[in-house]
Amino acid sequence: MDLRELDRRSLLVLDKLVAAATPADLARPTPCAGWTLADLLRHQVSENHAFATAAREGSAPDWDAGDLGDDAYAAYEASVDDFLDAMADDAVLDRQLTINHFGTFPGTIAAHMHLVDTVAHGWDLARTLGLPYEPDAEAVHVALQLAERIPDEGREKNGSFAHRVDVSADASELDRFLALLGRDPAWTVS
Repeated sequence: MDLRELDRRSLLVLDKLVAAATPADLARPTPCAGWTLADLLRHQVSENHAFATAAREGSAPDWDAGDLGDDAYAAYEASVDDFLDAMADDAVLDRQLTINHFGTFPGTIAAHMHLVDTVAHGWDLARTLGLPYEPDAEAVHVALQLAERIPDEGREKNGSFAHRVDVSADASELDRFLALLGRDPAWTVS
């Protein structure tokens, strides 16, 4: 399976969640410590555009330049379109892309990294908005495989990942994935 197709399917799930958010929802807290929904959406817009720039140019000068403007959904939608357009070229999978402070990777690994971000933030969005999250099972499985490779040391370096959360041995793949990224699968808006 092409990682770009898994990511596209995952982004369609997120699109429905973002479309359901109202301007009043932007102040809601999220599972991402210290972030409101507006902060989370701005992060996603930033990441989508930066991944797109890296796909086109090999690197992106700014990974935190996203702007929601007056319409958070329109900003998010434009960033997804930019990302999908930039990743459509098959040659991008063989290029070396510098991804934020993480380093330089083949395009296939960069696509995998974006998928991890998409699946995790889809859950963040759903929990923030009190909506069901029904991610693509194959996308969760593939994202879990990369999350299992993130070393424990240095997880909080540059604010990238929180410490792992313990879950039961029989937890679902989604819950194991979330726990590896430092999210408590039981988190809800208080």
